[in-house]
Amino acid sequence: MLREDQKFIANLIEPKSKIIDIGCGEGELLSYLAVEKNISGHGIEIEPERVSRAVGQGLSVIQGDADRDLQYYPENGFDYALMILTLQNMKAPKQVLEEALRIAKRVIITIPNFGHVQNSIYLMLNGRMPVTKSLSYQWYDTPNIHFCSIRDFILLADEVDAKIRQQFYVNSCDEIKKFKGKKPRRANLFGRSGIFVLEKK
Repeated sequence: MLREDQKFIANLIEPKSKIIDIGCGEGELLSYLAVEKNISGHGIEIEPERVSRAVGQGLSVIQGDADRDLQYYPENGFDYALMILTLQNMKAPKQVLEEALRIAKRVIITIPNFGHVQNSIYLMLNGRMPVTKSLSYQWYDTPNIHFCSIRDFILLADEVDAKIRQQFYVNSCDEIKKFKGKKPRRANLFGRSGIFVLEKK
C-alpha cells in the first residue's frame, strides 16, 4: 500500500519512462509505476531481504550500495532517478546526488525535514532527540546518518549545480503544498518532509 506522498510522486512521472529507484526497499513504488504508468523500472537496494521480496514480485532489483555503485551506471541512462527518504541514509549524500543527476535526466527526492517546528519544540522541552511519526527511531538505531532541513537541501542543490524544477512540502496533516524560493520559512517550519524535482543545470 503506497503512502500519499508516493502516489503524489507517481503522478509527477511521465508514462513509459525509464526509472531507477535508489533505495527502493521492497519495490512498492516500482510495482505501482509499472502497473499505472507502464514504466521500465530498475531498483537498487542494500538490504538483501528487501531485494529478495522485490525480486519475488518479478521486479528488476539488485542488491547494491548507492554510495559506491551508482558510478557504474551510464550517463543519462534513465529518465528519472528516485530517492524516496533515502539521501539522509547515505554516507556521502552530496556525491550520491551528483551521481543521480549524472545517470538520470531528472531526480525526484524526498527528505525528512529535521527543521520541522515540532522537532525543535520536542528537543527544547524534553532535552532529547525527537521521536515522532516521521522520525520514528531512537537516536541510537536510526538509519538516518545525516540530518538536514528543507533549506539545507535547497543549498545542497545549488552546490551540485542542480535546478529545482518543482518543490513541495508535506505538512502534519499529510497535505502536500507547493512552495517557491530558496528561503522557504513556512515549508521549513511546518513541513514534515520535502519533495523535490531536480535536473542538471
